[in-house]
Amino acid sequence: MTATKNVLAVISPHVGGRGIGAGLATLFPEGARVTVVEAADEDPAALRAAHVVITGLAPVTAEHLAAAPELELVQCASHGFDYVDVDVARRRGVRVCNIGSSGAEAQNVAEQTFALMLALAKQLVPAHAALVEGDWALPRLQHSLTELSGKTIGIVGLGQIGQQVARRAVAFDMSVVYAGRRRLPPENEAELGDARHVPLDELLRTADYVCLHTPLTDETRNLLNAERLALLKPTAFVINTARGALIDQEALADALEKGAVAGAGLDVFDPEPPTPALRLPRAPNVVLSPHIGGVTRETLVRIALAAVQNVTHFLAGGTPRDIVNQSLQHRAASPGGRGRPQRRRGRPTP
Repeated sequence: MTATKNVLAVISPHVGGRGIGAGLATLFPEGARVTVVEAADEDPAALRAAHVVITGLAPVTAEHLAAAPELELVQCASHGFDYVDVDVARRRGVRVCNIGSSGAEAQNVAEQTFALMLALAKQLVPAHAALVEGDWALPRLQHSLTELSGKTIGIVGLGQIGQQVARRAVAFDMSVVYAGRRRLPPENEAELGDARHVPLDELLRTADYVCLHTPLTDETRNLLNAERLALLKPTAFVINTARGALIDQEALADALEKGAVAGAGLDVFDPEPPTPALRLPRAPNVVLSPHIGGVTRETLVRIALAAVQNVTHFLAGGTPRDIVNQSLQHRAASPGGRGRPQRRRGRPTP
């Protein structure tokens, strides 16, 4: 890094805000001038001067990109990148990267997936609530208790996180089916309990647990809509630790209330935090957590290191990893790209 580069660290308040951002700033080498904010437009001068924006679930919109003429890179401190207008960034010649290849979140998201699955199978939430009230609920809950062993898990998106989920499923003696645009090599499928690649609709018809681990794009938004939810067995459970908007939340609430789906374990919502109008918290047999799948102490360290290392490599003249808008055009001579944010298009990716 020969000249000072300006880095704007934008950390959303609901994932730690300035406190997390201050720790992140200490990881950068000399030669990087880091400004920490909780919204991209909080400090207009810092945004205007930024060469790099590193964002922790904070929106980076077309307007933000237009207000940053020096910007070269947007680094998402997450696997997801749906909160960045990647199409406008591409048109402006700005790379957008995530931390996908680092696997920083994979362990904990997989653990959170199984925590939700086990809580539903063993009815832990209603059992705990009943005992707190002095109610020995065993007779009432006994009919709904079940095992993971012998069940089929359907994984939508068998990337690094999905594969970690599959490995745990094998340890629980579950059968694994998965959907995505690419099939794994046969030797990798064998390592994952002879996992079978199937069309999405077949996965939904056969799985006892449907787990979502695919990015949010225009084509995956409301991937589980009313029509697809109707394909599930009434004994099936839906688990979402990816992005809330992958599911039509009203349709899922309807299915739960009608008993068309046995239950749901959700770590993500649309929007976040969810509004009081969201019906899912009041739906029967749901287990909810506030997007904690990627925020253990260990995970936060791995995420921060992966994001900062990628930015540092870029500032030193290297090509960054995990570029999600690969096809870059030259930066326009005049500011452009204003308008409604458009998300990256594509099928569910493993």
